Amino acid sequence: MIWWLARRLSSLLVILFISIFLSFALEPAVNSLERRGVRRGLGTGLVFLLIIAGITSFGIAMGQVIAEQITELVNEAPDRVASLETWLQDNVDDSIDLNELQRTVSESGEFRGSVTDFAGGLVDFGGAVVFALFDIFTIALFTFYLVAEGPKFRRTICSLLPPLQQKTVLEIWNIGTAKTGGYIVSRLILVIIAFVVHWVAFELLGVRFALVLAIWVGLVSQFVPVIGTYVAAVLPVLIALADRPISAVWVVVFMVVWQQVENYVIGPRVASQTMEVHPAVAFGSVLAGTAILGPVGALLALPVSATLQGFISTYALRYIVEVDVGAFDPAAIAAGADSVAAADVADQDDE
Repeated sequence: MIWWLARRLSSLLVILFISIFLSFALEPAVNSLERRGVRRGLGTGLVFLLIIAGITSFGIAMGQVIAEQITELVNEAPDRVASLETWLQDNVDDSIDLNELQRTVSESGEFRGSVTDFAGGLVDFGGAVVFALFDIFTIALFTFYLVAEGPKFRRTICSLLPPLQQKTVLEIWNIGTAKTGGYIVSRLILVIIAFVVHWVAFELLGVRFALVLAIWVGLVSQFVPVIGTYVAAVLPVLIALADRPISAVWVVVFMVVWQQVENYVIGPRVASQTMEVHPAVAFGSVLAGTAILGPVGALLALPVSATLQGFISTYALRYIVEVDVGAFDPAAIAAGADSVAAADVADQDDE
């Protein structure tokens, strides 16, 4: 019965799970505003407005970049097609006529079928977008209430539990808030550093839209785990390639070098001050999160693993290591085991 109900409510449970961790991330900022005399509901609204304004501004800026690139591509398309046709005639076959090829393809039944399939795909895509927007609105609504009514929510839960379990629930909540907040802080610090460094680099390399592209690289490289840097590199490389191919090469070289500097020098120092997760644990958690929840799981993997790591370090029992594992000597350990066994036999003989 429980498993049947869980399967039926799986989408709602995923939304609640995402909302809880988003509330962990936003609660420190709202708590800070509340300590300064701002009512909790108003503070939550201000934080949400700030996030919406940032996302909207970034979306408008990226939309302008994409629109300009598309316009430029459309304007230059005839010249590029003519250049391609000339190159093909000179190097492949002088009878090649791209205009004739275009007419042949457009008049074929296969082409019309492809257009029909594409139109059907657009309808399906539109439906998926509507459902995604509904899920985003639902997550935002749950997150708002979890943050705005956080203290009341915790008191309600604790009122149903014995005192010892109340303490455990509050400690788990505090660990989750601290670790998720630490994750967000560490990511924002790295976003700012990556933004400044890439802005300067793009300006020096003469890449257009340097400011917007630097913001894009900073956000995507830090908030998309594992492959974020490679995904972020696609847009500046394409824009640089459209102007000067050599600039695109230098962009690739710079971003590869910067990733190594960030991974081995800057990232560990920032993480040690905010949220420390072993790289192997981080990689494994991203794979597990992706397998369970897809892209959303990949984004939530690091704060979830940091919370679990903090919970384990708080409650797990630890023992003194009697053997020097740093200087592992099988012969010495075997001799120690033999001496322990001999002592046990002697004790039994005495008895």
